[in-house]
Amino acid sequence: MAGGIVLATTSDVNAIEAPVTWKAYLICAFASFGGIFFGYDSGYINGVNGSKVFIQIIEGPTATALTGPHQSLIVSILSAGTFFGALIAGDCAELIGRRLTIIIGCLIYITGVILQVASHGLGLLVAGRLIAGLGVGFESAIVILYMSEICPRKVRGALVAGYQFAITIGLLLASIVDYFTENRSDTGSYRIPIGIQFLFGLVLGIGLIFLPESPRYYVKRGKIESARNSLSRLRGQPGTSEYIENELSEIIANEEYERALIPTSGWVSGWANCFKGSVFKSNSNLRKTILGTSLQMMQQWTGINFIFYYSTPFLQSTGAIGNTFLISLIFNLIDTVCTPISFYTMEKFGRRILLIWGAFGMLTCQFIIAIVGVTVGFNKTHTIGTGATATTVADNTAAVNAQIAFIAIYIFFFAASWGPGAWIVIGEIFPLPIRSRGVALSTASNWLWNTIIAVITPYMVNQDEGNLKSAVFFIWGGLCTAAFIYAYFLVPETKGLSLEQVDKMMEETTPRTSSKWVPHQTFASQIGAAHGKLDTDVIMDVERKASVY
Repeated sequence: MAGGIVLATTSDVNAIEAPVTWKAYLICAFASFGGIFFGYDSGYINGVNGSKVFIQIIEGPTATALTGPHQSLIVSILSAGTFFGALIAGDCAELIGRRLTIIIGCLIYITGVILQVASHGLGLLVAGRLIAGLGVGFESAIVILYMSEICPRKVRGALVAGYQFAITIGLLLASIVDYFTENRSDTGSYRIPIGIQFLFGLVLGIGLIFLPESPRYYVKRGKIESARNSLSRLRGQPGTSEYIENELSEIIANEEYERALIPTSGWVSGWANCFKGSVFKSNSNLRKTILGTSLQMMQQWTGINFIFYYSTPFLQSTGAIGNTFLISLIFNLIDTVCTPISFYTMEKFGRRILLIWGAFGMLTCQFIIAIVGVTVGFNKTHTIGTGATATTVADNTAAVNAQIAFIAIYIFFFAASWGPGAWIVIGEIFPLPIRSRGVALSTASNWLWNTIIAVITPYMVNQDEGNLKSAVFFIWGGLCTAAFIYAYFLVPETKGLSLEQVDKMMEETTPRTSSKWVPHQTFASQIGAAHGKLDTDVIMDVERKASVY
């Protein structure tokens, strides 16, 4: 029991956290390394699907391209695995902790990579991508949860944006590896891009062994001293520091407050709590769950993965681009270079405003690409030569170049807004009793829509299917318009607030007025504090009611 524990507290809403140290930066930066899994595993398949050796292994020695169903299966099966992995990880994070869940995800991921490297046909490759997807699901859901819970509030947006930056690095590395292996005449053309992933799982899994567990997880489990020690390591302060005790008191008081509002009696009620309340009340659990899952859905609706999954075969199909691998590499380079802009802008301007204007920039680019394409660009080509020597070339090279330029500008808007912004917000909006499952559901939504888009896209753009060519950008433009409206009416501003203060902000304001809200009372002073100390009955109650649900 915690009867002997005495914790300092404060009524000053600006004094509930220690100053940010380089140690905190480095710990969070390493945790964000998990994004490389997501990016690389999503990106390498773009180039591999265009490899001659790979195509002939899957389709036969005379094939020149993957069929629509096979391409759809190979790309989408990873996302299907991640969907279920994210949901399972939500429970694991409550049972065994955030850190250990990510380590287990690394082991699952490595197993899937080994199976893919060993494959010499469709069956084992698909099985390996499914298993690797389970591991990526574990990692993508819980790394966000872990980072949101350990990052200092003043730089949380910037540090969680580092996860998206790691995703872009993974995509860029995948493009580089694809570019240098595309002309190999042996199975190394696909085995090398796949095999490199093994190192990523190894580095993250081993590194996490040496990092502290989330103090908020320990508080939920009633392990107050473990939470103190973890917080001490994360903030670079002694455990008896007033900073550490003030922050720990705030976490404990918030847990006591939220548990009174969200009682949990078992596994079923733990999940059911995510769907309680009114959809019209901004602070209800149901509203937060809808916000998290729909935010990730909207991120996928922007069409970004059309560029990163299918740009190589799509550009090849237009016949207007000479070196499609190089263009794909340039797209990934732009994504990687532009994402760090959000490290500054997310904390300077806020999440909400960037999501609104980012969506506006994307929809503008998408409609320009579509209009130019169907009038004078990608869709307008002619054939030179006959028979085996026939080649397709663009009628208007300048128009095609303009489309590529606007695709690059579109990637800039995504990289600086919706790329990191969606991940940041889902890690901030859920209260502790449902946080792991809320983030898991949100991440699973990302992968569900990732899967749907991966499945249907070949049927929209393949020459023997929908053959939409540039007209597909009308679809993405329309969906980006929906994202613009959605962000304006439904996304709150969470910049500069602790996770506990975000709960109070969503209780007292609406999304359109949230940016004006300022904290006015600490949870510790609200729940029970006297003479600068947290009421010991509150500490004992949190420990007594400790729950894995």
